[in-house]
Amino acid sequence: MLYIIATPIGNLEDTTFRALKILKEADFVLCEDTRVTSKLLAHFNIKSSTISYHQHSKLQKLEKIKELLEEGKVLAMVSDAGTPGISDPGGQLVSYVARELPNIKIIPIPGASALPTALSVSGFSADRFVFLGFPPHKKGREKFFKELAEYKYTVALFESKYRILKTLEEIKKHSGDREAMVAREITKMFETIYRGKISDIIKEVGKSTPRGEYVIVLK
Repeated sequence: MLYIIATPIGNLEDTTFRALKILKEADFVLCEDTRVTSKLLAHFNIKSSTISYHQHSKLQKLEKIKELLEEGKVLAMVSDAGTPGISDPGGQLVSYVARELPNIKIIPIPGASALPTALSVSGFSADRFVFLGFPPHKKGREKFFKELAEYKYTVALFESKYRILKTLEEIKKHSGDREAMVAREITKMFETIYRGKISDIIKEVGKSTPRGEYVIVLK
């Protein structure tokens, strides 16, 4: 059995009772970074063993996970923060298990995710929206922003502290000075939400020290 478990995006109090129950019962916890997940487990006094699984994991790691599932082990997969599979390699593992072991149950344990959390406070319609993940770093970047400008619904994307200003400038260049909301460090000590025209948000973001990851929501 494979559980896909959402973990807090910052505030540990957002951990669900069900997530804690499964993490305690699991034979192994598959995690993006064992150091990050070990802190979460230690906080709740959970002794389950961890196995690293991330975007650079090789085929041998997938085969090892397959063997454990075939042996009847209960595995729980988490990402560093939020819901696995949302802009992280979790989706690759789910696809592999679903294909190679169709009789294995894959069970989602819902919880925190930066995407719906940001949408919920954006004030923009989320009846229909487009989620674009992280923009490409180099190849295909200009095409990405040109296509973004064509969407007729609310658009949401992620960006790192290293490229947030550059990305906002490119959105403005291709989409115009549209209404937006930018959230950083959601649920954490330095949580900040910027609202207004892209040009105004660029000025405000530029005044602060970049921290963590950002969610950009465009009207």
